[in-house]
Amino acid sequence: MITLATPAAMQQWARSQHASGRRIAFVPTMGALHEGHLHLMQTARSYADVVVASIFVNPLQFNSREDFDTYPRPMDEDLALCDRVQVDAVYAPTAAAMYPVGFETHVDPGSLAVPMEGAMRPGHFRGVTTVVAKLFGAVRPDVALFGQKDFQQLAVIRRMAIDLDMGIDIISVPTVREPDGLALSSRNRRLSLEDRRASVAVPDALRSAVEALATGETNAQALERTALRVLAGEPLGRVEYVRVFDAATLEPIPVIDREAVIAAAVWFSDVRIIDNMLLHPATDTTASTGM
Repeated sequence: MITLATPAAMQQWARSQHASGRRIAFVPTMGALHEGHLHLMQTARSYADVVVASIFVNPLQFNSREDFDTYPRPMDEDLALCDRVQVDAVYAPTAAAMYPVGFETHVDPGSLAVPMEGAMRPGHFRGVTTVVAKLFGAVRPDVALFGQKDFQQLAVIRRMAIDLDMGIDIISVPTVREPDGLALSSRNRRLSLEDRRASVAVPDALRSAVEALATGETNAQALERTALRVLAGEPLGRVEYVRVFDAATLEPIPVIDREAVIAAAVWFSDVRIIDNMLLHPATDTTASTGM
C-alpha cells in the first residue's frame, strides 16, 4: 500500500494506473475508520482493479470550529486498517496541500443541498462538493463509493458528477449497522455510555415508520409522526428533524407512491446522529431497513 500526500503525487500515480489499463475505485473518508468504511473499500474491489481511499478532515464542511478540532484523527490506526483490507493507495493530503494560499474557487451545489442538512448546516454542502471535486481531480477515479447513511450527501455528489460531466460512476452502498441497529459513524465513539444506549432510538424510530408502511400506512406525515413518537420516548435525544421525502428529488411527498426515504437528525449531548431508511411503496419493504 502506498500513501500519497499531494495532489500532484496522487495524479501521477492515477495516470500510471490508467496507462496500464487499470480501473480505479475510490472511497473518500475523513478518517476515524470503522467497519462501514472498510465495507466500502472491500466492495470497491468488485468495481475496479485498484482501490484508493482518502483520509482528509475537510475544514470547509464543518459549521463549528470545536466540532472540527475535536474530530478524531487516528491516522496510524486508519492506515493499518486500509492495509488490512488491501487498499492499494491512500491519499492523505494536508489542509495546506488541499487549500493553498490563494485558493478561492468553490463548487456551489443546487437545490438538493437546500433542505434538511443544508438548512441545519449552512455552507456544509458547498464544502462537501468542493472537497469531493478536488479529491476526484486528484484521484481520477472511474467509480466512487459512498454509504447510504449520508443519503442527501450521496444525492448531491451524484448530481455534481452528472452536471459537471465528471465521467465517474457514483455507487451507493447500504448502511452498515451495529447489532442493535445504530448506523456506524465515526462520531459514535464520542457518545457517552448512556447516550450510546439511548441513541438506538434513532434506528428504532425509522424502523417503526418502515413497519407502519408495511402494514398499510402510506401518508408521509403519519409516518413522520410514528417515528417522532418513538423518539419522544427517549429523553436524552433532542430531535432536530424527521423528514419523509422523494428518494430522487429530496422533495417532500404527501404519500408513499414511489421510492422515498425517511431521515432523521437527533442530538445526544453534543453528538449529532443522522440516519435514514428507504421506504418502498410495494408490499416488500424488507430491503428498506438497511439491516
